[in-house]
Amino acid sequence: MKIEINKASRLKGEIISPPDKSISHRAIMLSSIAKGKSIIRNLLKAADTLSTLNAFRTLGVDISEDKEVIIEGKGRFGLKEPVSVIDCGNSGTTMRLLTGVLSGNPFFSVLTGDESLRTRPMGRVIKPLRQMGAQIMARQDDSYPPIAVRGGGLNPIRYEMPIASAQVKSAILLAGLYADGVTEVIEPVKSRDHTERMLPSYGADVDVSGLSIRVKGGIELEGIEVDVPGDFSSAAFFIAAALLVKDSDLTVKSVGINPTRAGFLNVLQEMGANISVENTREVSGEPVADLYCKYSELRAIDIGAETIPSLIDEFPVLCVVASQAEGVTTIKGAGELRVKESDRIKAMAEGLRKMGAEVEEYDDGLSIKGSATLKGADIETYGDHRIAMAFSIAALTAHGKTTIHNAEAVNISYPEFFSTLKELTG
Repeated sequence: MKIEINKASRLKGEIISPPDKSISHRAIMLSSIAKGKSIIRNLLKAADTLSTLNAFRTLGVDISEDKEVIIEGKGRFGLKEPVSVIDCGNSGTTMRLLTGVLSGNPFFSVLTGDESLRTRPMGRVIKPLRQMGAQIMARQDDSYPPIAVRGGGLNPIRYEMPIASAQVKSAILLAGLYADGVTEVIEPVKSRDHTERMLPSYGADVDVSGLSIRVKGGIELEGIEVDVPGDFSSAAFFIAAALLVKDSDLTVKSVGINPTRAGFLNVLQEMGANISVENTREVSGEPVADLYCKYSELRAIDIGAETIPSLIDEFPVLCVVASQAEGVTTIKGAGELRVKESDRIKAMAEGLRKMGAEVEEYDDGLSIKGSATLKGADIETYGDHRIAMAFSIAALTAHGKTTIHNAEAVNISYPEFFSTLKELTG
């Protein structure tokens, strides 16, 4: 599917951000291995989270979907050995976190995914889980999916992560629930912390001290009720659009502003963005607020490795913002983004150059000359939802028509993206 987008005169209105994808994944997983019924309100219904729901159905969990999602949790050792391969679709979160859960269960299972997911590195998850005692094999010297797991009999470990990754951290913590003793993960810098925030509400014994997270194994989780807040990463595209399109005025309601996720918000404010954060509150242990965003004249800044983990999903739209800020923005320490759904560094450099921006590409980032006069172009998304959305925002500032190819990729995280874009610019 291709979508054609023209320059916008303004962006105006109010949106409620779609439910948070990361929190939705974790709520499904923890509810499935908890004992008793959990009720999840405002769960994201997108391709990635549906992959997680279907994975746990394959493992014998009863899940009903209506306005609320009701999960009849099986307890730590209540999952059933799957009779078929578990398909994780395009979802790296599903595959990595589920590998942690399956490492603790005494049966055999195989995880696979679509063509894109089968090219994404899994060795960083496999290594620590093997140290805990799980038997795991994968393709190309245990580096890429499919992944075969024979779990059970885990031992606790103390693991110092070489690279900050919320998915790897979460996989180890989930496996730690099945180990006899305390499992500790030490991060080089703080990554998103939804797992360690959510675990105690299910009854887990978790201790967070600086960059160290410790979970005690052997405790049976209990079902709870969860309200999923709005997804900041999805809202980020429209926040950026409001800042870049003249005469824009946008309100984003009920969006999560978890500090381990809100690096993009901090960067925008440092660049001079006119964003007001109001009505701050807490929803299911997560900070939430309403954001009021207006067109702003932005200035370039330098962004280093210490900031990247808190804006890992916003990198593509940050590149678009940088193309319109005064001066040269440099982003370094983002090498991890070469192995996401696509090589996001290459995809953004390629697409922005097509639209007329000056971009220099590094192994771990980019420098982008701002105040660029963008022109419409044909954009290849490489099947990456965040690339598709980022260039849709760039198109709003460009002269002429921009064509987004493989635009259906947005269904991974934000199926209503294009209808919302049309409503706000109509």
